[in-house]
Amino acid sequence: MRIQRIPMFALILLLSFFGSFSSLTYASADAKVIATQTALVNINTASAEELAQKLKGVGMSKAKAIVEYRAKVGKFITVDQLAEVKGIGAATIEKNRAAISLK
Repeated sequence: MRIQRIPMFALILLLSFFGSFSSLTYASADAKVIATQTALVNINTASAEELAQKLKGVGMSKAKAIVEYRAKVGKFITVDQLAEVKGIGAATIEKNRAAISLK
């Protein structure tokens, strides 16, 4: 009887190890997604591509408008100043406020 219990114990131990490992893999993948989503984007230095990629509701045309506005007027002093860019409204600013940096 004792011989049969050892392989069963080993099987349970092995399955619990792989179960823990797979949950760690998922957790690290989730952490990467969260880090990407929460990474700050500096609206005073970011390229149009970076703005379009990191800001919700901002495609290439709006991102280019942000860069053009910045080149014409100068650096953004406040996040709310984005509303002066054609196509950027209060809702877009609020969706992205936590992801925007000025420095």
